[in-house]
Amino acid sequence: MADKKNKPKEPAAAPGAQEAEEKTEEYKKKSEQPKDEVGTRKGCRRYKWEFKDSNKEFWSLGHAEVKLISLGCLIGSLIMFTGTTVHPILTLIITMEISIFIFFIIIYTFAIQRYVPFILWPISDLLNDLFSCGFLVGGAVFAIRSRQTVPPNYVTAVVFIGVAALFALVDVCLQKKHFKGKKVKRNVLVPPPPKEPEKPKPAEKTAEEGKKKEAAKPKDTKAKPDAKKGEADKGKAKGGKK
Repeated sequence: MADKKNKPKEPAAAPGAQEAEEKTEEYKKKSEQPKDEVGTRKGCRRYKWEFKDSNKEFWSLGHAEVKLISLGCLIGSLIMFTGTTVHPILTLIITMEISIFIFFIIIYTFAIQRYVPFILWPISDLLNDLFSCGFLVGGAVFAIRSRQTVPPNYVTAVVFIGVAALFALVDVCLQKKHFKGKKVKRNVLVPPPPKEPEKPKPAEKTAEEGKKKEAAKPKDTKAKPDAKKGEADKGKAKGGKK
């Protein structure tokens, strides 16, 4: 018992310190963000998350690998065409497709598409793959028909163009994953039907009609003093009889 009495009591925490701890806990709860969504991130924190998520999606779904293979094939075809005379349309098609593939790689690598939401990037990428496949197949056919003698390096360049077209078609199949589970909204551009004017309620009608009638009635200002005079004359007559 004596030991318990002699033990010093623990100092109570100051109210200011408790409030500070509560504020720090609340701040930590607010600062916690979901891993699968942007949440309320802003500035550099948002860009870091968008950068990681964009690269994760770009590489995990196979778009990056397919685009890099197509880009490598096109660069290889240009290198193989350097030793021979080539029609300028072929070099134009190859350089155009190289620039477009580089453009999309930069867009997805630096998460620029996340900050430009008014462009439908999956659809634009899908259309680009379709057009690039068509252009490259047409260029390969034109390259074979435009030459009578075909050297080996020319043949390898045409094969590279065909492989790039094939991988562009593979990228089209990969783009379908973005559209799974999404329903097309119908009648989006149809304007809504015109709204009918609201009919006034019956109580409001009666109140308005009563106000109009009162305003239409002439005010009897002269009749009131005449009535008062008649009452005064009657009172005088009664007083005289008494």
